[in-house]
Amino acid sequence: MHEHVLGSARPSNEPVLSYAPDSPERAALRAELRAQLAGEREVCAVIGGERVRTGRRRPMVCPHRHRHVLGHYEEADAALTTRAIEAALAAAPAWRATPWHERLAIFERAAELLSGPWRPRLNAATMLDQSKVIVQAEIDAACELIDFWRFNPWFAEQIYREQPRSAPGVRNRVEYRPLEGFVFAVTPFNFTSIQANLPTAAAMMGNVVVWKPAPNAMLAPSYVMELLEEAGLPPGVINLVPGHTEVGEAALVHPELAGIHFTGSVRTFRHFYRTVGEHIERYRSYPRLVGETGGKDFVLVHPSADLEAVHVALIRGAYEYQGQKCSAASRAFVPRSVWPALRDRLVATMAELRMGDVTDPETFLGAVIDERAWKRITAAIERARGEAGYRVVAGGGADASEGWFIEPTLIEADDPGSELMREELFGPVLTVHVYDDARFDEILTVCDRATPYGLTGAVFARDRTVIARATEALAFAAGNFYVNDKPTGAVVDQQPFGGGR
Repeated sequence: MHEHVLGSARPSNEPVLSYAPDSPERAALRAELRAQLAGEREVCAVIGGERVRTGRRRPMVCPHRHRHVLGHYEEADAALTTRAIEAALAAAPAWRATPWHERLAIFERAAELLSGPWRPRLNAATMLDQSKVIVQAEIDAACELIDFWRFNPWFAEQIYREQPRSAPGVRNRVEYRPLEGFVFAVTPFNFTSIQANLPTAAAMMGNVVVWKPAPNAMLAPSYVMELLEEAGLPPGVINLVPGHTEVGEAALVHPELAGIHFTGSVRTFRHFYRTVGEHIERYRSYPRLVGETGGKDFVLVHPSADLEAVHVALIRGAYEYQGQKCSAASRAFVPRSVWPALRDRLVATMAELRMGDVTDPETFLGAVIDERAWKRITAAIERARGEAGYRVVAGGGADASEGWFIEPTLIEADDPGSELMREELFGPVLTVHVYDDARFDEILTVCDRATPYGLTGAVFARDRTVIARATEALAFAAGNFYVNDKPTGAVVDQQPFGGGR
């Protein structure tokens, strides 16, 4: 096992590989893509280190080629979830007794494996199952996850080494204990790094975990479990339980529930909060709830802004990975003096964005994750076509014959508080409100109050007094606040990620 060195140097961010033509990383990735496309992978629950089959098979398909079946996962029920909880609790005494530096060394070893032989495997699974292009898979499934598995142990070491002062004749010591019970990790479809980080961050600190990934992205989590096993994670510390509502309902009411680590929808997290509150008397302790639920992220443009910088930020912020990022730029406020020139640049660039099979290095957009998302997003676009106050400026087309494809779409909205300026859509749709230049201060208030979200946002201006004013006015509108940059792309150790509201 990799030996953890006390006082080790701060890690560095994993370099992003180029995947240039004839590069070794492109050749390795192509070989892995061919292998995963040629076979069908069978995924089932991993409980106490054992693969457990249920017979309730569900297909895993490529969103951009939805008739291609990548394999099947076997759905768990409430009884199997309870069995996973019991396995976690059985593993807890030995895991919390494991010296912290030995625990952390497992995840540092996982980072080394992912940086090396596992890189093409996890990248390929992310591309095929989540319809993510090469560069987006590389910065997610490889670089960000490697960074999590290097920086999290480093930060954990800082915590463990923090000890209280001792007066003469007294020896004080803090023992950083894990939670008593199990942590329920519920992860989203859109980032392999988040899928892996939520259960492993808890496990690093000595907790045992029941992990429920999103059912529409089960391929990468199945590989993550194998990688962690190869890195030396003991059986039962993290238990993978594929499934839907039955899994969550069984975990949420279990007396040993100690914490929830969640990324997903507002509706689901509110349900979790409500359920825990309703059952608060049955738990051994007060469950800790940590969640991130999405965003309606803004780009606020001042008349002094650099037009080309805004153009690039909106294209990348709104349309990379089909807008399926909780940090994606989905609403923008643009001054009337700037809008005609900016609109023309956006429309011209959008016409050049290639949409299709993500295994093609020239592809910019893949498909949205599944039919349910496709129907929801296309219905919103059609409502905009038919409602006064909206104008579809570009895009808006959709085709589900081969994959769940939606064109990058640009919409104007007269009302900054209307549905498409207020509600998260999670697709390749950017809605713009054009304001009179003199109304900038009023728009600051509108931007702050028009939506219940407060995750990420950006302001573009070359006037520093404007930037200072916007920074103060939007203090609670975004946790990650960018100046003259897109609101996506936070890097581990460079920007902590999170918001409010």
